[in-house]
Amino acid sequence: MARELNVVTGASGYTGSYIARRLISRGIKVRTLTGHPGRAHSFGDALEVMPFNFDQPEALARSLEGATAVYNTYWVRFAHGGLTFERAVSHVKALIEASRRAQVRRFVHISITNAAADSALPYFRAKGILEQVLADSGLSHAIIRPAQMFGGEGEILINNIAWLLRRFPVFAIPGDGNYRVQPVHVDDVAELAVNAGAVTHNIVIDAVGPETFTFTELVHLIARAVRSRSWVIHVNPSIALFFARAIGKISHDVTLTRDEVRGLMANLLVSHGPPTGPTRMSAWLENHAETIGRRYHSELAKRD
Repeated sequence: MARELNVVTGASGYTGSYIARRLISRGIKVRTLTGHPGRAHSFGDALEVMPFNFDQPEALARSLEGATAVYNTYWVRFAHGGLTFERAVSHVKALIEASRRAQVRRFVHISITNAAADSALPYFRAKGILEQVLADSGLSHAIIRPAQMFGGEGEILINNIAWLLRRFPVFAIPGDGNYRVQPVHVDDVAELAVNAGAVTHNIVIDAVGPETFTFTELVHLIARAVRSRSWVIHVNPSIALFFARAIGKISHDVTLTRDEVRGLMANLLVSHGPPTGPTRMSAWLENHAETIGRRYHSELAKRD
């Protein structure tokens, strides 16, 4: 009997690699759609690689034929160059339509906590629009809404906070820092996604960890873990963004965006429901204090 086939977008990326690993461990055949089909990955022959073909509907649908489930992790953190949020929305809409045409049984979509089609923030608004598109598609679906993820190779925000705390004498927190975050381990997100792919009813799940911190508490927690001597200060958000842009010039990256600061300060990275991931970030930091933040993780390098 042929093995079940699942498709994971971006299986060589951050969240996608954890989802693919869990599926493969369950004996499921995995195909990935990616914008970088020649990029190295750690799965060997266990992973079949195909290009996205977002602009070729027939080819995109063919790449999904035979799949019982599609796990979509494709997204952009910020608009850059020709890749805008509007274009990303168009791409995911094409993937949803291709899944419908290919008669995929289940579509699992990675969104974000507090996504809303009427949000003033482009990232959260675009995610909310896609949640509605998926709900209207007729596909059996699950929407997984992670807060800030941590853990694993390739995570950006938590790692780069640690990197800054290791290397700079001052760390600037935008505003009072009393806005909250509820970090969730990336492998806990993957487990929620894979479990959600195995059922048939439509569900929306906030993927959040068991600990909630103010942003100030989070920065101090990371600082203690890496034995940082940085002076943590509170500044006007515009000043924090000025520092972030300066660091971005040094690192040839976009370190932090205005909308990301607004999202943090609006308490959008927390859930109103119970924790759904068991991994405590405080314990994880203790176990990874020697390695986190040793090198900078670039968002733009991932897109090249």
